[in-house]
Amino acid sequence: MHQIRQLMEFWNITPEELGSLSPAPARRTSAPLPGYVKYRHPVTGETWDGDGEHPEWLRKALLKEGYRVAELKPEFQQDHAAQKQEQEQEQPGG
Repeated sequence: MHQIRQLMEFWNITPEELGSLSPAPARRTSAPLPGYVKYRHPVTGETWDGDGEHPEWLRKALLKEGYRVAELKPEFQQDHAAQKQEQEQEQPGG
């Protein structure tokens, strides 16, 4: 169920769209602000603002490299880096 929710979030699918027998009307979304990063690859640093077609690096990260959608969000990476830094400071000699 968790994976389904992540995929729905990634593909911008709402529960209402799943329950509808007719195609959902196209949603009008505004373009992201310049410099906005919705997803970032934690190793290569490649980014995507969420506008337009999904880039190949994102598909590869999710389907072949085993990353989860949440792991590619900059907020997750910042939180993870902060936790790692705290753990390193707690270690003796660090």
